[in-house]
Amino acid sequence: MTVRRHRRKHPAAELNITAFMNLMVVLVPFLLMSTVFSQITILDLNLPKPGSQSVQDKKDVPYEIRVSIQQDAMTLSDNKGGIIKRISRIESGHNFAVLKKVLKQVKARFPDKTNITILSDQGTYYEDLIKVMDSVRSYKTFYEGEYVNAELFPDISIGDTPK
Repeated sequence: MTVRRHRRKHPAAELNITAFMNLMVVLVPFLLMSTVFSQITILDLNLPKPGSQSVQDKKDVPYEIRVSIQQDAMTLSDNKGGIIKRISRIESGHNFAVLKKVLKQVKARFPDKTNITILSDQGTYYEDLIKVMDSVRSYKTFYEGEYVNAELFPDISIGDTPK
């Protein structure tokens, strides 16, 4: 007599993913809320060609506004009348509010002008250069019930201050 043994087939084990799903429900919104989305802004700048200095006749030179950044002050000037305003440095750094105020007055006199040249010393901090660029491009104003960015001088050229 032979004894036959029958194997019982066990049902397939089910995966319990409830704990994993609970973790995902909590983790995904947390990661999305804590993510810092970076914003990259690109400015078109007019840079001088290396080693080039153009010599033009004084009569043919168009009106040009310049902001010179030194360690102790910023100087707003033009190529026709000279210095418009010298803005001394304050305790917290350069006074960008006064620069913006004077640029608004210049823009009121020359509404069609959109270009400006920023000249900086060798030791100028990168943050100061960026703040000057932001200050000369636009300013916030209240117009028809909301704050908007009004244009000042968005076409920026940069260079070194003459020695």
